[in-house]
Amino acid sequence: MEILAFGVQADERPLLERAFDGHHQIRCLDVSLNRDTAPLAAGYEIVSTAVNDELHAEVLQELAVGGTKMLAQRSTGYNNIDLRAAADLGLTVARVSAYSPYSVAEFAWGLAMAVNRRLVRAAHRTRDFDFRLDGLMGRDLRGRTVGVVGTGRIGEAFTRIAHGFGMRLLGWDAAENPACTELGMEYVGLDRLLAESDLVSLHVPLLESTRHLIDGPALAAMKDDAILINSSRGGLVDTAALVDVLKAGRLRGVGLDVYEEEAGLFFFDKSLEVVEDDTLARLMTFGNVLVTSHQAYFTEDAVGQIVDTTLANAEDYLAGRAGENLLVTPEGRLTPERQPAAGR
Repeated sequence: MEILAFGVQADERPLLERAFDGHHQIRCLDVSLNRDTAPLAAGYEIVSTAVNDELHAEVLQELAVGGTKMLAQRSTGYNNIDLRAAADLGLTVARVSAYSPYSVAEFAWGLAMAVNRRLVRAAHRTRDFDFRLDGLMGRDLRGRTVGVVGTGRIGEAFTRIAHGFGMRLLGWDAAENPACTELGMEYVGLDRLLAESDLVSLHVPLLESTRHLIDGPALAAMKDDAILINSSRGGLVDTAALVDVLKAGRLRGVGLDVYEEEAGLFFFDKSLEVVEDDTLARLMTFGNVLVTSHQAYFTEDAVGQIVDTTLANAEDYLAGRAGENLLVTPEGRLTPERQPAAGR
């Protein structure tokens, strides 16, 4: 069978082709799946999608009319998919429920270190043979407080690194992670975590209950010299409120690998175009803000696991097996933990 994959990155393509070799043919497209590109999927029973593809009801209808019966999402997040519409159309939907948590946790720390020690500014200066230290002073992390918002697999990996730095550990989650408490983490309310943390890192999924979790009041609760890191989902942060806080001169720095309006921007070369997103453009003007393009997951290890799981999901579908990664069953039912209230 030939499978069509949308939104394939150049470095991802050989891993996909190698994984599917000997099993199925895979046609890789670098374009995102949306209303305009959906007709390209006509005749493909299985379509693999990326995290920023637009899979709302209209696009899903187009896919179903074209003969698509199964969607294999190459990400953990699925807030871009209208699961109820997929169920109504009889589309099977699966995702990658887990991959290397270290890829994201290590990158989040990379952002934190780069922001704290002004590494980007320093690198730009030295390229111009400007070797002054003015404005480059950082802070030791040892002994300071880190607030980990979400302590699942990625949050736990992030916490272990923080423990290695010798930091005081605060956590917030619906359920405590015993591995984190063993490291000395104290679970507290979100308001207290924000008020006491020198560094706040977000590792929760995007649900209706977590959208704009870090909003104006939450940002107001943070220390004036705190660092905020988001390597999870852009919608966790109210970006307009964040811009207002930065304009007021608050926060030591911000590291963002995700942005709430990133679809259609991230993963593409927009350097020769006029970017009309005024909020993102304003955000990029702050010298203490570092924005990267949703690359935290992008390691050989993690992407290798993602493509292997994507192949397994396709094989499960073809064999009529109910794999552990199902979001919508072949019978058009949402799996219990994927009901709309559970979100992403």
